Amino acid sequence: MDWIKRNLFFVIGATVALILMIGAGFYTWSGWSNNSKALEEINGKYEELKALINRSPNPGSGQVDNIKTARDQQKQAVAVVTKVATRFEAIPAIPALREGETNVSAEAFAYGLATTIYRLQNGATNAGVVLPPRYNFSFEQQSRALNFAPGSVGPLAAQLGEVNAIAEVLIAAKINSLESIQRERVSPDDRAGPATDYIDLLSETNELAILSPYQITFRSFTPELALVLCGFAGSSHGIIVKSVNVEPSATIYGVDTLVSEAPIYRTPQPYPATPLPRGRPGEGDAFRERYGIGPGARTTQPFVPPAYAQPVAPTVTAPRTVLDEKQLKITMLVHVVKLLPKK
Repeated sequence: MDWIKRNLFFVIGATVALILMIGAGFYTWSGWSNNSKALEEINGKYEELKALINRSPNPGSGQVDNIKTARDQQKQAVAVVTKVATRFEAIPAIPALREGETNVSAEAFAYGLATTIYRLQNGATNAGVVLPPRYNFSFEQQSRALNFAPGSVGPLAAQLGEVNAIAEVLIAAKINSLESIQRERVSPDDRAGPATDYIDLLSETNELAILSPYQITFRSFTPELALVLCGFAGSSHGIIVKSVNVEPSATIYGVDTLVSEAPIYRTPQPYPATPLPRGRPGEGDAFRERYGIGPGARTTQPFVPPAYAQPVAPTVTAPRTVLDEKQLKITMLVHVVKLLPKK
């Protein structure tokens, strides 16, 4: 203790130096540890960069900047998607929701269904499209119902809008006759409806949209079929034709006309010789000879027409077909594309 008292400053200085040395050692150790971690991270980044450079394509170097190219291509892809989205406009439901409404009322749907069916029937009649008797465009069950299953009015209104869009294309193409439009069952009431109104396929959902199937059966000729396909292709709504099955129709509308055969020429036959009448008594032989009367009279020679052929009225034969296009029965499967909301 006496020594410490005598060398108090030395002891304090040595203690401070020892503490500083310990602190320096800890700092050095922590710095070395950090350097080791930083070195590992640098080595990892270097390996990652090396792997990227060795890939095909790679980020590039010098005047080649593949990263910038990738960003430009991403912008182009976004522009294409935006442009294509205009061809997939949502088909409005019937009736459409008003501002502030969240659900379609049963009364509004019943009124919209009746008016839509009436308008489509009149449009088909004006365009010369033959419909089945009292056809309700796959809504036979709903057209005679007074109440609808809970929660089914919204999906039915969406389907009514889609059926309306499909039927308008068929009517605009002036097909000969419409047999059926079949849709997916979306309501418990659909189980009691006629089987000809429904299809067994179900809607599919992917990352971008919902695909709702519809099957159409109609009869027409090839020009009307082409107009139907052009109508779906040119529609602003997303209606995609998935398959087309074409077969000859049982009813044939051939354009048959009576066409006369080519004129027939025949060589005419000579008329038979006709004897002249005999002369009267008292007439001299010279007189009779002069005028060809009496027993010694000459008979007239048969008249032979000129030796050219005379046309004979053509005979009407069986009808000859000029245009023989067969009516077709077309069964077409289409998907209505409904884009999902953007995330």
